[in-house]
Amino acid sequence: MRRRLLNWVLGVGSVVAFVGALVMVFLYAPREATMGEIQRIFYFHVASAWVGFFGFFITFVSGALFLARSERRWDILGLSSAEVGLAFITMVLITGSLWARPVWGTFWTWEPRLTISAVQWLLYVAYVMLRTSTTSQERVARFAAVYGIVAFVTVPLSWFAIRWWRTIHPQILAGGEMALTPRMLQTLLVSLAAFTLVYATLVRQRVHLEEARDRLAGLQAG
Repeated sequence: MRRRLLNWVLGVGSVVAFVGALVMVFLYAPREATMGEIQRIFYFHVASAWVGFFGFFITFVSGALFLARSERRWDILGLSSAEVGLAFITMVLITGSLWARPVWGTFWTWEPRLTISAVQWLLYVAYVMLRTSTTSQERVARFAAVYGIVAFVTVPLSWFAIRWWRTIHPQILAGGEMALTPRMLQTLLVSLAAFTLVYATLVRQRVHLEEARDRLAGLQAG
């Protein structure tokens, strides 16, 4: 009963927050003076990046806990978070390309941060493919835990890329190319909250699915 209630609260909360974020993005946030309306992609792009990075962080932590305790629940959480995080990072690449075309004149350029993002995407695609292996579940889980820990290095690399190397990627901090007005910042924060709720909802459902698969496998084996 409590599980169903929490699922309902998360689902409804995600929908309400996401609709609120859409309203703020298109009706409350001001039009950016230089880039115009295309800048509104920014709120989806940054929120997706935050959730993707957070998802990979959860996979990193879950991998460490699984290696330390060998508990299946941590393996399930790591897998679920990686899959959902990958979906959001895919959204980052798509929205970034759509934003870049009118601003930079190209959908893609091999500057440091974009290159790291491409490598990161490929690494986590490989992680998901690894989990489909038909070898021993325990062996795959342990290898995936180590893989998830190592692959996480791309997250701080991506975050610090625009600070360590010269790049055309905009910054959102005050004094950077994308300093935000108060209404822009408020809209961004609501978008971050909405996308985080969506992430939590999706991961919870993915965990339930994996647990159901384990129960089915147990019944078939019995």
